[in-house]
Amino acid sequence: MAGKFELKKSSNGKFFFNLLAGNGQIVLTSEMYETKPSAANGIESVKKNAGDAARFEKLVNQGGKPYFVLKAANHQVIGSSQMYASEAGRDQGVASVQANGGSADIRDLSGEA
Repeated sequence: MAGKFELKKSSNGKFFFNLLAGNGQIVLTSEMYETKPSAANGIESVKKNAGDAARFEKLVNQGGKPYFVLKAANHQVIGSSQMYASEAGRDQGVASVQANGGSADIRDLSGEA
């Protein structure tokens, strides 16, 4: 099963997307966007940047949990991962975004035209 993007509208009226791996696990979550077209542009940015290993920043939170962010060429964060139990898990998450992010289909679940 191939990965996919899910575009959603939050309870506060803003838009965001998740990138799901082929197994349905969320591997990347976007920031909140004011408009649906802005969120769609964010998805296109993931597609453009997911294949470039230099766009991933591998980090550790204050509690010691590894995670990563995907950045655009202008260094703006496009999306963030979940917190992982290990660096190996985080690295698998990066590999999943690289494998799925460039060509994943988009499911619009926002309820907006």
